Amino acid sequence: LERARGIVPADQIRILTGGHLEDPFRAALEDLGPLALLVEPQAKGTAPVLTWAAWTLLRQDPDATIVSLHADHAISPSDVFQELIKRAGRLASANRNLFTVAIPPTRPETGYGYIKPGRPWPEAEGLDTFSVDSFVEKPDIETARAYVEEGYLWNSGIFLWRADVFLEEVEAVCPELSQLFPLLEAEDVEGFFRTAPNISVDHAILERSGRVASVRATFGWDDVGSWEALSRTRETDSEGNVSLGSVRLMDAKDNIAMAEEGELVLFGVEGLVVVRSGEIVLVTTRERSPELKTLLDRLPSHLQDP
Repeated sequence: LERARGIVPADQIRILTGGHLEDPFRAALEDLGPLALLVEPQAKGTAPVLTWAAWTLLRQDPDATIVSLHADHAISPSDVFQELIKRAGRLASANRNLFTVAIPPTRPETGYGYIKPGRPWPEAEGLDTFSVDSFVEKPDIETARAYVEEGYLWNSGIFLWRADVFLEEVEAVCPELSQLFPLLEAEDVEGFFRTAPNISVDHAILERSGRVASVRATFGWDDVGSWEALSRTRETDSEGNVSLGSVRLMDAKDNIAMAEEGELVLFGVEGLVVVRSGEIVLVTTRERSPELKTLLDRLPSHLQDP
């Protein structure tokens, strides 16, 4: 939020939330006012909610440009990030393309999607910009190593586009959502979300579109939406362990452990992720932790807290 305030005036900020607001977040948003918030009635992935956002903002401002950011990214330095977003926003406003921000990889990573760069664009706004040849899904480790060697970049999930251009592309490549436009026209937002497929904007629009370009990031970036990311963003002890909450470690090495309540004791183990949340305890290896989304798809809903 502070980064957003540094880029555009407060009265121009509109924030999409994940369906509910925690009290500290509510307090931080008080000065923006209720019109700044669009709270999705149902979680259906990023494609439906960004379609709704574009539809709503276009009716408020025919020249609206959208920047889509995630809450679970670690970014530094913030001033470099702000400057790139300002320039990329101007670039998106002046072009009929959908823009992503691509991250130069620092390691072979199996938990991220990748972008294969296409032809370079003429320099604009001082940005390294290029067309996107293709998006590729999360690879195995050998494929990830090959991607890094071949110059592929991480797909950060940071997007910029004009609202009208985005809706044009939804209509062109995503009939699953464009056929629901009459529901938005009738202001039946709940009906739109109830009927919309659960699909990401990557799968629904970006991977199908021929109008996607990317800007190379100049700031440091990490996705902290995984347990493994804690080893890069939190302090480790002398044995390489990361611990949060009441955790005791004995003869333990390179583990990630978190106890939201109660206590955890790790003894004589290495390379594990151990998480206690309420009455549920998750135990996996750091190597397999990027696969947790697959695990969650197989578990009953009452076991999905960690």
